[in-house]
Amino acid sequence: MALLYGLLWRLLLVLVHVNRALVTWLRVRFRGWKGRLWERAMAALLLPLALAGFPDQQKQSKQNPESKANPGTGNRSASRRSRWLCDGRSLEKLPVHIGLLVAEEEPSYTDIANLVVWCMAVGISYVSVYDNQGVFRKNNSRLLEEIVRQQQDLLGVEGSKCSMEILSNGTDKHQHPVVSCRPTVKVLSPEDGKQSIVQAAQQLCRSVENKERSSKDISVSMLDILLRGEPKNIPDPELVVKFGPVESTLGFLPWHIRLTEFISLPSHKKLSYEDLLGALQRYGTCQQRLGQ
Repeated sequence: MALLYGLLWRLLLVLVHVNRALVTWLRVRFRGWKGRLWERAMAALLLPLALAGFPDQQKQSKQNPESKANPGTGNRSASRRSRWLCDGRSLEKLPVHIGLLVAEEEPSYTDIANLVVWCMAVGISYVSVYDNQGVFRKNNSRLLEEIVRQQQDLLGVEGSKCSMEILSNGTDKHQHPVVSCRPTVKVLSPEDGKQSIVQAAQQLCRSVENKERSSKDISVSMLDILLRGEPKNIPDPELVVKFGPVESTLGFLPWHIRLTEFISLPSHKKLSYEDLLGALQRYGTCQQRLGQ
């Protein structure tokens, strides 16, 4: 009798796993079908408007013959911006803050700049760039120039619409920003990771030693304030995309990644937009079960 109960119990477990797999498969297929149906419906609604505005556009082009000098560039840029923004809106969830962790030798400024521009184009507000050697931090002006160049090439934007905030370390004030507007690009190095925790602990110890505060006043929230520094309204990264064969976070903001999802890709070099979108889609479908 016990053997029969055991067999029935195993059969029930198998049925539960099959049911979960089927529900997940149907959910993914339904999302994809729903997204395609929505895109077709929007295209059907917008097509008459586009055709209605075509004669006006022809008149404007006749009135402004100089606009024909390079007609394809502006159209391609506008088409890319629209497509990438639609891709971002179609995702199940989009991170507000994404980290790009480069665990490779000889990082490519052009490829990282492409990734930053693509992240901003789909609607991500904060992008953190990190490498274990601090190469991007040491050459932050070169990285900024490459981001602006790729932004103009890919999006056709005159001038820079991104900001790059160059942090010094977690407890000191940040250096003079190169540009200051949103979205924001932060260039990080190992100094912003474990070293910032050490400096914050030293600062608390000095304050106790100088009788500025009591040891009983030290709490997790106080340490959190010291580690976040200024500005304090930047959220923790929800997603970090790691590039390279090393299975390690390499000291990337250990205080800020307790709820961060990590996705690994082989390399950041020659990476396409579709590769980045695939990583964002994986993040969009992942389920995080947070304990109480």
